[in-house]
Amino acid sequence: MRIGLIGTKDGAIRYGKWVQRLSKVIAPKKANDPNHTIFPGFQAVFQSEWSEEPTAKLLVDQKELHLAICMEDRHQAIYKAVSLYANLITSFIRESEVSIDLWIAVIPEEVYRLGRPQSKVTKDERQQSELLMNKKVATRLLMQPSIFDEDNRAAEIYQYELNFHNQLKARLLQHKAVVQVIRETTLTPDEFTKSNGMPARLLQDPATLAWNLATTVFFKNGGQPWKLSSPRPSVCYVGIVFKREALGADENNACCGAQMFLDSGDGVVFRGAVGPWYSPTNKQFHLTREKARELMTLIVNSYRAYHSGNSPSELFIHGKTHFSLDEWEGFRETVPENCRVACVRIREDQSLKLFRLGATNIPRGLAWAESPRKGYLWTKGFIPKLQTYPGREVPNPLSIEIVRGEADINVVMADVLALTKLNYNTCIYSDGVPVTLRFADTIGEILTAGPIQNDLPPLPFKYYI
Repeated sequence: MRIGLIGTKDGAIRYGKWVQRLSKVIAPKKANDPNHTIFPGFQAVFQSEWSEEPTAKLLVDQKELHLAICMEDRHQAIYKAVSLYANLITSFIRESEVSIDLWIAVIPEEVYRLGRPQSKVTKDERQQSELLMNKKVATRLLMQPSIFDEDNRAAEIYQYELNFHNQLKARLLQHKAVVQVIRETTLTPDEFTKSNGMPARLLQDPATLAWNLATTVFFKNGGQPWKLSSPRPSVCYVGIVFKREALGADENNACCGAQMFLDSGDGVVFRGAVGPWYSPTNKQFHLTREKARELMTLIVNSYRAYHSGNSPSELFIHGKTHFSLDEWEGFRETVPENCRVACVRIREDQSLKLFRLGATNIPRGLAWAESPRKGYLWTKGFIPKLQTYPGREVPNPLSIEIVRGEADINVVMADVLALTKLNYNTCIYSDGVPVTLRFADTIGEILTAGPIQNDLPPLPFKYYI
């Protein structure tokens, strides 16, 4: 695996310890418990070697990082801290002939703590900001640019979200760099304790943590941790993503995107246009007919590129809100005539509770077709293999409704259940939400974390999570 490491000197040392630990067997928290599995070592699991020494190692100056993240102006602080990581990565991509599949960005706990929305720097830590600029002035300059380019460039900083993680990923999209952000406290939790000797953070047990982190690293390096035993060929699943622009002047403005998932489990993200897709009246998002057609054209063309020019035989569009007639007609205009299309609304429903006699909850995978177009699917529940229900509350079903088009509701629900098993960002037996919608909010946050170029090409799912 071609892994690039970026972090402080201490972060690099902790990364080495972590990789060394993952190369060995890690005992489960509880023996003979199906909920806790032994981690036999990275190479034993994935048949791939993970070297302690990364393909590339980029060191961030620890003092400079501290001074940056502690600046009084939070926009300037987070932007400067992200720049210390992003600039090193982009310079490497530009100047080196070595190709990196995944960049692991190790961050100190201070960066995690102060690199989030609403973060505040204590008076003792506070550093003077570098630029004579604030959000109020920047907002005015963004609407009415100055004759001085320097002022306009300084104002651009305030277009980025106050989130180190999201901003770093967003700024590296155009450079096609896959990034996994990991806290130092995750790598070597034993080295971080409170004044009373207790752990600084409550983490999963070592074996479970190893499974989760190793799975996402393997996936982002181009591997496929697992696949469905019997996928339906020539079927394409699309999840529609909307995210309101927090920094925009128009409250109706939102960014639209789509996630395409193939029968193989691979995913691609498309960035649509920013426009007045949000309605404050009914609090729903809807595209115009023209924009729906443009977005679906990207999806169909991308599907063909992955399948030697062949079109899908079935296309399911998943969303959290009802699909309008304009959206439906826009989608249909670009899809081949021999392709069956259906728009499916999926949301968690708390109005229906189902109980069973005995000591266990209803089983995961239970479905009830209320009508030919609507059903309820319990994606959470008792799992016989694990002999438990991994939850504390009575499981709520997903309400699944075929809003537009024609499809068999039982097939639709079976597909949704299968899609709950394709979350490669962690290693869990099953998820409660299909992968088409599981990361909708996460992807939306990356798409709106900063001013992304409109010509951003479709990128694999791993760039966003």
